Amino acid sequence: MPVEPPSTRWRFPSPDEADEHGIVAVGADLEPGTLLAAYRAGLFPMRVHRHGPIAWWSPDPRGILPLDAVHVSRSLRRTRRRYEIRVDTAFEEVVRACADPRRPHGWIDASFVEAYTLLHRLGWAHSVEAWSASGELVGGAYGVAIGGFFAGESMFHRATDAGKAALVTLTGILREGGALLFDVQWTTPHLASLGAVDVPRREYLAALGEAIERPLPAVLGG
Repeated sequence: MPVEPPSTRWRFPSPDEADEHGIVAVGADLEPGTLLAAYRAGLFPMRVHRHGPIAWWSPDPRGILPLDAVHVSRSLRRTRRRYEIRVDTAFEEVVRACADPRRPHGWIDASFVEAYTLLHRLGWAHSVEAWSASGELVGGAYGVAIGGFFAGESMFHRATDAGKAALVTLTGILREGGALLFDVQWTTPHLASLGAVDVPRREYLAALGEAIERPLPAVLGG
């Protein structure tokens, strides 16, 4: 079971106080207690730009991936068979791959790698990885699980559809484990191709409140 860290010393504003970009607050820290308090309040951290301050976001609308309506194309089904999918066997490697500075618009830096790796050690953050037949890590995704809620943070691929293969496997784990809400922050075209949709902030927050009360799927440490 996840280990509850010391409480944060920060108090976050209501998500309804977000500005037109979805930013609720700027500053604070990335301590485990701060991160968990933010996710439980419907917020997530991301730098405004690569070297900017930490901002806490609550977009409206919010992107989610409905667990009962994930779209897996025929080609993805075929490609997925090439990979061995594992859970939590290379968490820090996945985060570092997502933090590759060569990626366009990348903002994940060493402080985020360290913060989420610590959250992983406490049992709250998880990775799903795609491995090639030769044993190479070729794709993956990571995020934070609180009860029946999963906050997807980032994904990467080094081989065709490897990131998508990991993400689709994760949705199956969550669905079978009774999870209710998979947050993807914003509905990008890439995520929309898998079935991601936008929901109003108020609808998201209501679903979040119900989801975090659910038990954590067993394969993620429940």
